[in-house]
Amino acid sequence: MVPTEDASARKREIEEKLQQEQETLAFIRENLEKSDQLTNGMVSILSSFESRLMQLENAIIPVHKQTENLQRLQDNVDKTLSCMDHVISYYHVAKDTDRIIREGPTGRLDEYLACIAKIQKAVEYFQDNNPDSPELNTVKGRLEKGKELLEAEFRSLLTRYSKPVPPILILDAIGGDEELEAAEDVLLEHLPQAVLHDIICIGGWLVEYGRNQDFMTVYFQIRSSQLDRSIKGLKEHLRKNSATSGALYSPAVQAKRKDTPTKKVPKRPGRDEALDAEMDAYIHCISAFVKLAQSEYALLCEVIPEHHQKKTFDSLIQEALDNLMLEGDNIVGAARRAILRHDYSAVLTIFPILRHLKINKADFDATLQGTAAGTKNKLPALIASMESIGAKALEEFADSIKNDPDKEYNMPKDGTVHELTSNAILFLQQLLDFHETAGAMLASQVLGDTYNIPLDPRESTSTSSSYTSDFNKRLLSTYICKVLGNLQLNLLSKSKVYEDSALSAIFLHNNYNYILKSLEKSELIQLVTVTQRRAESSYRELIEQQIHVYQRSWIKVTEHLTERNLPSFQPGAKLKDKERQVIKDKFKGFNEGLEEICKIQKGWAVPDKEQRNFIRRAQRTVVSDAYAAFLRRCADLPFTKNPDKYRKYRPEEVEEMIDRLFDTSA
Repeated sequence: MVPTEDASARKREIEEKLQQEQETLAFIRENLEKSDQLTNGMVSILSSFESRLMQLENAIIPVHKQTENLQRLQDNVDKTLSCMDHVISYYHVAKDTDRIIREGPTGRLDEYLACIAKIQKAVEYFQDNNPDSPELNTVKGRLEKGKELLEAEFRSLLTRYSKPVPPILILDAIGGDEELEAAEDVLLEHLPQAVLHDIICIGGWLVEYGRNQDFMTVYFQIRSSQLDRSIKGLKEHLRKNSATSGALYSPAVQAKRKDTPTKKVPKRPGRDEALDAEMDAYIHCISAFVKLAQSEYALLCEVIPEHHQKKTFDSLIQEALDNLMLEGDNIVGAARRAILRHDYSAVLTIFPILRHLKINKADFDATLQGTAAGTKNKLPALIASMESIGAKALEEFADSIKNDPDKEYNMPKDGTVHELTSNAILFLQQLLDFHETAGAMLASQVLGDTYNIPLDPRESTSTSSSYTSDFNKRLLSTYICKVLGNLQLNLLSKSKVYEDSALSAIFLHNNYNYILKSLEKSELIQLVTVTQRRAESSYRELIEQQIHVYQRSWIKVTEHLTERNLPSFQPGAKLKDKERQVIKDKFKGFNEGLEEICKIQKGWAVPDKEQRNFIRRAQRTVVSDAYAAFLRRCADLPFTKNPDKYRKYRPEEVEEMIDRLFDTSA
């Protein structure tokens, strides 16, 4: 019973599901039919759309092609019109630029150069497309006029704004004096920046488009003149300053270096201060030339094309350099004339100049690097010339000391230091200030003598520099010893002019002592002892020898005080007349000899106080002791009834008389 009910229920469930599936299938079939209908409708629509699109395409393509052709034609027309406008503009360039070209570039260089550029393009167009057209000649003429005005503007700007550098600024730049600390870099602005910019622009255009190098000639001519005027202005400034205040340096330099002591060159007797001022001015001008030339080269490099810079610079510096070298040659010529008239102290003016030239030669060479050989060799030639004339002066001075004539009227009557001695020592002392220069000068001549070949002026400086400082020092020492030796021989010869051997001895003593003291007071003694180690002791021996010679002059006085021929005295005995006369003659001979020698020698001179006192003291001791002893021996001798007549002087009085020797005021 139970299974039958389950089967029925199962059957009903299956039938219900079948019914549902059939309904679903019917729904799907219905939808498929609708879909087919829709698909057929869509296909029909698309077919219709495709047909219409093809129709539209067939209608549009010809129109598009026609429009494209029209656009191309329009573009061609525009281009043609543009080209026509461009070409027509070339025919108007001359008219459009006429006013600007005529008025020139002053104050509007950029606009002017833009105008020139238009003219250049017009020239190029007519040359390429219509070379026979009259317009080509017109624009060519306008371009040439524009170039001429640019060249004129270049010259005008340079001329108007190129000014000599003020002397004070130059002195600031060179530092005033080589003895001071190195000067801070001082900017030498030769042209205002705006003007320099215009000059550079014009120069660049003339090189690139003007195909013209004439402006370089204009440049170096104008700048050369300013360089020369700057140096001449400095020289005039130094002359005026020297004449008024003696100050050769810029106040600015003094202010910046107020804590730096300035080494002043001591004034020497007999030196021409005007000549010294000229010498100082020339030295400053040499330094100024180097500094200004360096500054000019820096400026030139901004204006002149690189491959023309060295040649243009060479031309630019020639006038100033030639004037400096000419002045140097004049100094050499003046030294040569001084030698001819035996004025050797004047020759010393070349020594500080020569020293300065050699110190600055490296800067000089660096500044002139790349210039012509003739330009670079000018300074070495001047240095060689100065070395040659200086060495000649030294040699002739030594010979003049040796050969100075023994003129009686030229001899000091009082036996003091001879003018030849003081002049010789003064010369050597002045030479000492430039001992390195003098040593190198002698060395340069020694080379020529040693190898028997003349020195090439261009090589003498480098050749002499190959000698060591010690070698140069020995050469100078040898030279000084030669001068002193010649002086000693000449003094010995001159001393023979005196008839009185004592005065001759005083003369030699004074001169030898003056030489020794002068050597000791300066560094000359150090130089002398380089080759003559016993120089000091030798002079001391000579001085002592002359003192001994002088002292022998008193023998004719003191010989009367000896015991020779003095009678023996026995108390209570009476002297014979002959014995009394011997004593009287001794007193008389001493008194007269003392008076005569004191009278004569009072007018002689021993300038050195220490030596004068030493000679007096030594002589006073000898004479006073002898006289006192003689008086004691004769004290009890009854040789006269009037002893005061013969005992004329007391020992103290004799000493006082000797203390007045060598004193014309006594």
